[in-house]
Amino acid sequence: MQLHVFNMSIQLNCDNLHPSFLISLPSSSYTASEDFKGMAEICNVEMQSNGSFPNGKSLELVDESFDPIAVVAEPVPPVVDSNVEDSKREIVLGRNVHTSCLEVTEPDADDESTGDKDAYMASVLARYRKTLIERTKHHLGYPYNLDFDYGALGQLQHFSINNLGDPFIESNYGVHSRQFEVGVLDWFARLWEIEKDDYWGYITNCGTEGNLHGILVGREVFPDGILYASKESHYSVFKAARMYRMECVKVETLVTGEIDCVDFRAKLLDNKDKPAIINVNIGTTVKGAVDDLDLVIRTLEENGFPPERFYIHCDGALFGLMMPFVKKAPKVTFKKPIGSVSVSGHKFVGCPMPCGVQITRLSHINALSRNVEYLASRDATIMGSRNGHAPIFLWYTLNRKGYKGFQKEVQKCLRNAHYLKDRMREAGIGAMLNELSSTVVFERPLDEAFVRRWQLACQGNMAHVVVMPNVTIEKLEHFLDELIQGRSTWYKDEVQTPCLATDLGSNNCSCALHR
Repeated sequence: MQLHVFNMSIQLNCDNLHPSFLISLPSSSYTASEDFKGMAEICNVEMQSNGSFPNGKSLELVDESFDPIAVVAEPVPPVVDSNVEDSKREIVLGRNVHTSCLEVTEPDADDESTGDKDAYMASVLARYRKTLIERTKHHLGYPYNLDFDYGALGQLQHFSINNLGDPFIESNYGVHSRQFEVGVLDWFARLWEIEKDDYWGYITNCGTEGNLHGILVGREVFPDGILYASKESHYSVFKAARMYRMECVKVETLVTGEIDCVDFRAKLLDNKDKPAIINVNIGTTVKGAVDDLDLVIRTLEENGFPPERFYIHCDGALFGLMMPFVKKAPKVTFKKPIGSVSVSGHKFVGCPMPCGVQITRLSHINALSRNVEYLASRDATIMGSRNGHAPIFLWYTLNRKGYKGFQKEVQKCLRNAHYLKDRMREAGIGAMLNELSSTVVFERPLDEAFVRRWQLACQGNMAHVVVMPNVTIEKLEHFLDELIQGRSTWYKDEVQTPCLATDLGSNNCSCALHR
């Protein structure tokens, strides 16, 4: 502990208290032998007769010129020179974002009168808007629906809307959108066939949070359970296993990308003494493969795992909302013994900010939920504060489109995805499209500038295009024209197209060996 003494106050820095615990005293009312000892007693620290403490530290007198409420002239550190090399910075898989940034600068003293700073920022934002328009024109590799118009909601951007705590228990914070949130949750509960009184859920900040929550609920239900996930599951599933220190078993996949239930059975039997927590993919990240939920359940039950010994989380980030509108597609429903389902709101729905929906059984959530007096609510979510604008955007879109609107968009996406796959095959480009998917997987372009231009997601020799509602035939034709033209210059002399037989099967490969 240290005591800093100045003209009117004594400041204690003590391990037992807040780091800066300020106590004010009249300037003539203290002595080191009495009041300082009293201060020490507050911190439960013994003071020696000479004014020192057992840890060797002593009372430190501060110069009388010290002013505890004086304003520091320069409260900000100097600007870091971006041209100086940082030898410790590791650059991995692509360009370092620090090589290009918009610097934050301090306003000049006369900025309020000249308006120069406002004019500068307006010009930056105008140029940025042009960049967004251009990049949106060439966006194909990531599953975001960019076809939306939320102009009617602009009037709400002046409010700090926060849905902290349980959506079903109103907290003391009154600027929230729980009424919208619960309306959206009820819509998804109907979609996945679970009664209002039987489910619990919330609107998350992203699809990853839905996976983190679903797997956490499974872990709370089965603390000693083993997490099983196919090797083509989203990286957030394995992140959850690391975060929660769970034993995680990766299961092999078929060439389509869906889970291999033969390998799943073998790995279940290796761990028959522990409950199973399973991540089922309703559309894998790269290939858009849909795991066979019914076969997973059957594999569990036929090998000594009744429903009371397993928990299934369904990661439906993209296709969880598309599959219900695909004819003859297997159903994702709580009428089956599943524990939770999550989807992303910024993907097929088309919300302009990352968000998602997580639904689980009410009977499971008590294992996770805790009372929080500060909120006057229950805490069962991953995050504390939650974006209160996202539920309004989702509510707005669900009301405008409805089930029929989504069905039309799903049909359009599947139709255009088949068109793209067929045109690629006609052009001699190796490509694959899973039956229930709008993700067309094809050979990775040789030119990384082309990959960046069209914002393609790549893995190994594969790249993919995710056909969303905003992706038109015209846009696909433009992409194909550039791809075919590029291939004519990339692959000549002895340069060969990549082989996709291992990744997609020989029938979907157009390399020299499998053509």
